[in-house]
Formats: sequence, structure tokens, C-alpha cells
Amino acid sequence: MATAVAPKAYKNYIDGEWAESGSTTAIENRNPANTDDLVGMFPASNDEDVARAVEAATEAYKKWRQVPAPKRAEILFRAGELLVRRKEDFARDMTREMGKVLAETRGDVQEAIDMTYYMAGEGRRQFGKTTPSELPDKVAMCVRQPIGVCGLITPWNFPMAIP
Repeated sequence: MATAVAPKAYKNYIDGEWAESGSTTAIENRNPANTDDLVGMFPASNDEDVARAVEAATEAYKKWRQVPAPKRAEILFRAGELLVRRKEDFARDMTREMGKVLAETRGDVQEAIDMTYYMAGEGRRQFGKTTPSELPDKVAMCVRQPIGVCGLITPWNFPMAIP
């Protein structure tokens, strides 16, 4: 008699670690092309989880903003390289998770790769704007800086293509 395999239970990624949710509720994710295929159980995260994630991101931002833009760009470039190496795995996982055809999820991953490389390139384009001031002997300038912690919600059917 075969033993049933428990579905993979996923966690939230907070402060560099996989963390249990403050919620006791889980969301079942099934492959829409084969509803017998349980992709996994995902936490129905709550306000407590969001607060912990924002607090961790706020703390991390204090150090991250001090990293020079070209060094941040190198980190993004390495992330792009990881996406390239795992493109097929990501595409297959997304097809399984949401039912989109494989050719489209491959395109979604490629969009994520392209955007990651583009943003990595921005770290090398260090520029701002200068303009004469209305005050004599003064110049007004703008300097690009990280703006801080941002919360983002991406659509379920384009999880990688719309960063």
C-alpha cells in the first residue's frame, strides 16, 4: 500500500529566512490542468506577517542604501544570471502553478531576465540633473537615491514578467 506524500508547505521569506506565518490558515494551490496535482500549501499571510516583513526591509534598507549603485547593479546582474540558468525550471513551475502554456511562461521569465539586466545597467548610469537656480551664484541639482521600502502586488498571471 502506497503512503500518501504530504504536500509541500511553503513559508514566507522574511529577513533572509523562511519564516512561519502568524496565520494558521493555508491556501491550497493546485495545477489547473490537473487538479489532482497539489503544487503546495501556502500561508494565508496576515497583518503580522506584513509588519514583520516591512520591519525587516526597513532595517535592511539602512545598509542597502549605503551600498554604491554600481555594487547594487552587480548584485542585480548576478540575479539575472540565476534567472538565465534556471529559466526552464521557473517556466515549468509557473505553468504548473497557474496553467499558462509553457511558451508563454518562458516568455514571462525572459521578460524578468531582460528587466533585471536593464535595472542592473541603471546602477552604472550615475547621473542627475543640474539647472540654474533662481538665486544668484547657485545651482540646483538632483541626485538619484534609493527611496526606501516599497510594497508591491503583482498579478497572479504574470508573477515574474511585471516586477
